[in-house]
Amino acid sequence: MRTVLMLFLMIVLVSCDQNLVDSQSFEFSNAKWPIDTAPIFEITPPDTLNSYDLFLNLRNSKEYAYSNLFLISEIKFPQGKIVTDTLEYKMATPQGNYLGSSRGSVVENKLWLKEGVRFRESGTYQLTVRHIMRDARSVKGMTYLNGVLDIGYSIEKPMNNGDE
Repeated sequence: MRTVLMLFLMIVLVSCDQNLVDSQSFEFSNAKWPIDTAPIFEITPPDTLNSYDLFLNLRNSKEYAYSNLFLISEIKFPQGKIVTDTLEYKMATPQGNYLGSSRGSVVENKLWLKEGVRFRESGTYQLTVRHIMRDARSVKGMTYLNGVLDIGYSIEKPMNNGDE
């Protein structure tokens, strides 16, 4: 019986990721994201013809004390063009409940970065992500953003018409 259950769980887990094309993550020491640390991800898209959805994946502990998250993302194209975005994500409800999916003391957040992206240039793209959080009483950014375990990205095939 246990073997059948394990086999079923493996099939479910694999089928959930059938749209996943690529992903990477960067882990922070001591669950603290230093303001001067901006992970750089090397992305080699599978093709230049199809469109994909890009997500940021952030895992935080219950020590993350904010209801939002401010980030700067920068995508450098193979031929040198750079696209920079300032991003704000809601991380908790006004009552203080985290919006991501909780697994014990870890909260997993899948945050939209770009929808329907076509990688028109062949070659390697670079995605850089940095936080720009600050205390409401200060103009200076936080030296460390406590409670952030890791950040990464995922590229997925878009879901069409409810297909999985």
